[in-house]
Formats: sequence, structure tokens, C-alpha cells
Amino acid sequence: MSQQITAIIVDDEESARSILSNLLARFCPSIKVLGSYSNVEVAVHSIHALKPKLVFLDIEMPNYSGFEIVNFFEKVDFEMVFITAYDKYAIRAFEVSAVDYLLKPIDIDRLKEAVQRVEKRLGQDSGFSQELLTEALKSKTVSRISVSIKGYQTILEVNDIVAIEASESYSHIHTTDGSQHLVSKNLKHFETLLADNPNFFRSHKSWIVNLDMMEKYQRSAGDIVLQGDLVAKLSKYRKEEFESTVK
Repeated sequence: MSQQITAIIVDDEESARSILSNLLARFCPSIKVLGSYSNVEVAVHSIHALKPKLVFLDIEMPNYSGFEIVNFFEKVDFEMVFITAYDKYAIRAFEVSAVDYLLKPIDIDRLKEAVQRVEKRLGQDSGFSQELLTEALKSKTVSRISVSIKGYQTILEVNDIVAIEASESYSHIHTTDGSQHLVSKNLKHFETLLADNPNFFRSHKSWIVNLDMMEKYQRSAGDIVLQGDLVAKLSKYRKEEFESTVK
């Protein structure tokens, strides 16, 4: 049986609070909702008093947005799942920081997945996730990412990534210290995450390379040799674009 997770819901729309509460009661029995609140100020008092392990937060609310709740705490010792309408930069910020989110209207399977992720994360220090989230929201360029490695959230500097190699639905992240990290995200996830960083190039269906780490290009073989003698492949379909990029 899953551990009991105490939670509160913060959303300025009464109907939205009611819908989420009902979905949790019906499909997520490990969640015990302690209360639901219409604004951040009241929610802060509730968090101090009730000490929930999880807070579901709508982003767009009067006076304070859901993001701003962290400003009321010296240490964030609860997990957060943000609820939002689609915005590509906000969504990418969540992905960067490994903070979970739900899109309205809430999909039941996605809700279950979010709860399962929270169950796995509980007990880990989530402070850096909030730091990364704030950083990512302020900038459209990703400089650090949070990834799950062996069950723990780990910060990686984007500039330390040599290449990312596909491994079915997983990816190997190769870093400058010679390490190779297996993460449960596919290559498309990282391609989207790093889309605005001109140093990263999708060279092949199985590779994203950091052009700053390129040591030589073997044109006839279609090989890109990177720092640490890592050899990435170049697809014939990306060859023209690649060669014009690295001129």
C-alpha cells in the first residue's frame, strides 16, 4: 500500500478545487486532502499549521501567483505540483527543474503519474528544484537541468554536457568529467529542452551533440569526435545543416 500523503489544493476557482479534490479521492487513494484554498496568503497559513507533504498550486491567481508561494518560506519542505494552461516557456521551466505540473483540464492518467513521481521524490531535498524553476522562468535559455539519476534528483550544468545519446526510451548524458548518466527521458525531451541553445545540435536520431565540445569532424565516415574521444554519428539528412553550422 502506498504511503499516505497529506496535501492541500490552492486555486482561485471553486469549481477547479472541487474537481481536483474529487479526482484525487477517486483515483489517488494515497492522497489525503487536508483543505483547499482560494489564494496564496491563506494557503501559506495553512501550510505552516498543517504541514502538508504536497501542495497542488494553480499558477494564475490574484495578488500572488502560485510560483510566489516559495517567497513565504525560508525552506520549502513540501512537494509542489503546479496546475497551468499551456505556455511553452513555463512548461519547459517545469521540465528543467523536475517540478511536476498538470495541464487544465486535468487528465486522470497524468494526475496519477504526478502523484507517483511525488511518492518517489518525498524525502529528497527539493530546494534546488525551486531554485532551478525560478531561474528557468526568468530566462529562455536553459543553463542547468535537474535529472533523476539512480532515483535521486541531480543538477547538471548544461555547459558540462558533451553529448546526449539515445537508448530506446532512455538517454545517456555524457559529461566533461567522463561520466555517463542514464536517465529515463527520451532524446526528444532534451531536444525540446535545449532548443534555444545554439551549441546543441541534433546530429542523428540517436545523438545530440554540444558543438563546443567537438574536436574533429570525420566527413567521410560521418563521425563527430567530441571531448574524451566520444564519437557521435551524423545523419546524412543533417549533414548539410551541420556543415553550415560549424563553418
